[in-house]
Amino acid sequence: MEEGQPKIDVHHHVAPPGYVSTLAARGILEVGGRPFTPWDEEETLSLLDRHGIETALLSLSAPGVFFGDLGLARELARSCNEFLAGLVKDHPRRFGAFAVLPLPDVEASFAELAYALDILELDGVGLLSSVDGRYMGDPAYGELFEELDRRRVPVFMHPHTPDDKVTPVLPLPSSLIEFVFETTRATASLLFTGTLERCPNLRIILPHAGGTVPYIALRLCLGQFWPGLQEHVPLGVLTYLQRLYYDTALSAAPFALRSLQELVDVTHVLFGSDYPFAPELATVATIEGLKEYDGFDDMELESIFHLNARELFPRLGGGKMKCGADDA
Repeated sequence: MEEGQPKIDVHHHVAPPGYVSTLAARGILEVGGRPFTPWDEEETLSLLDRHGIETALLSLSAPGVFFGDLGLARELARSCNEFLAGLVKDHPRRFGAFAVLPLPDVEASFAELAYALDILELDGVGLLSSVDGRYMGDPAYGELFEELDRRRVPVFMHPHTPDDKVTPVLPLPSSLIEFVFETTRATASLLFTGTLERCPNLRIILPHAGGTVPYIALRLCLGQFWPGLQEHVPLGVLTYLQRLYYDTALSAAPFALRSLQELVDVTHVLFGSDYPFAPELATVATIEGLKEYDGFDDMELESIFHLNARELFPRLGGGKMKCGADDA
């Protein structure tokens, strides 16, 4: 492994072969305008070594596992979780994993959550910003979020391609602009349905520096005075936004980091790469962008690169892994 500052990457995708083939059979060959990148275990480990990444927290990206068939969603969630668990078992210091849930089937999601966390011992839960046209603050998901709150489990919430009913279709890849808006929509949904008020122990990670959340935080605060919304944010919008965590994937530039830094304490900022949907050059740019940004001192960089993640994921605690040691 590269010498220097260790890193824990909380935004690192995996595409299990069985999952990719199932999607291909349904004509789904890309996500957010980018083709599914073949995922190779050894190449990924090599990439981690090249860039001093001690551990990658693996997650499924959009489009998730629901394509109108609840039975298939259950099957895909289980197979993906067992694939992830196998990777973590083989490389416990190099990989962690966010469990996949078969939403919108809430009952099955409760069962899969228990299996993934209690039996497979995965590190957290991965959710999409919306499933079947329902954002995560929808009352249909309320009991699930209460269980996530009870467990105090880290939740990585990745954007999904928005439903055509939500936003006009532009001739652009959805990952170019819509993904950051989807993160913002999902966050607003959690805020103004009272989910974040009812579930104060949620540990939600927003990718891409929170989408547009930091920049429009003041505008979101208007909800505190809006009839029908204000009762859901009695502590004030900023209180809830400052409880969330934000990763740095595709966002390590001064104009994005400055806004994020003004909103949240540095202890709530986590290193993320978005590999392999964002190519290796993007990982390099994120690392260098964080190092070159003049707003973080050395201790704050240490926190962002790995210390904050160790606090959030206790299994990853215990200090820096020795160079070249795979799973010591």
